[in-house]
Amino acid sequence: MSDARHQLTLALDDLDRAFAVEEPFPVWGCTYCYGEENFADLSGPLHLIPDDMVSAVAGEVPDHWGDFARLYRRLVPRIVRSVVTGQSYVDEELIASRLLQANWATWDAPLVRALNDVWIAWWQATLHTHPSPVPVRSTLSLITVATGGVRPWLDTWTATRCPAADAHLADFVDDVLFEFEITDLHMGFYDEYHAAPELLDWLLTEVRDRVDDTRLDSPYLREHHRPAHRSPGTP
Repeated sequence: MSDARHQLTLALDDLDRAFAVEEPFPVWGCTYCYGEENFADLSGPLHLIPDDMVSAVAGEVPDHWGDFARLYRRLVPRIVRSVVTGQSYVDEELIASRLLQANWATWDAPLVRALNDVWIAWWQATLHTHPSPVPVRSTLSLITVATGGVRPWLDTWTATRCPAADAHLADFVDDVLFEFEITDLHMGFYDEYHAAPELLDWLLTEVRDRVDDTRLDSPYLREHHRPAHRSPGTP
């Protein structure tokens, strides 16, 4: 196991410990979509909740649950572990949007800190592993929307010089240049984050020499390029 993967494992274990303070509580919700046995499962011990019910909470609209934020918070260790290991059946961008709807950044400090540590470790593990369990674009989208900014994660990518990071970069460019999606690219299930200006500036200036793709020299892209303001610091 690489050092980056080991750090991710440690971060996920720390996440489990931090969220262990979240006690079971009586769960109720939409009785048209779910039955009493489903609510009983969600009200029981975290490790005994069936995977399909964890996925249901991870992706279902908030108004299907009586106390969505509390339920999502309690299930975060299961939800996050499944997504970062590539075992989730729920779209990564939808999970990011649901985390915002659960107001995760307002939770108690130890919980927020544990989640932020996972985002950092997951990004490092992704950049150092190719192929990765989750495509790099999906990972970047989730952590960007969840944290409200793409720039710190791009700074980390710029500073990470290894074959895996460059291979991910080639994959990412090939993806976002299809029909020049990069010129109006949004992240999040509800398009919460308009990433195009920062991403295009980054691709055309900071990492251009690391990508062998002549499409980046297109006059069309140059017309859309506006140098982005860069905030100092990395995650």
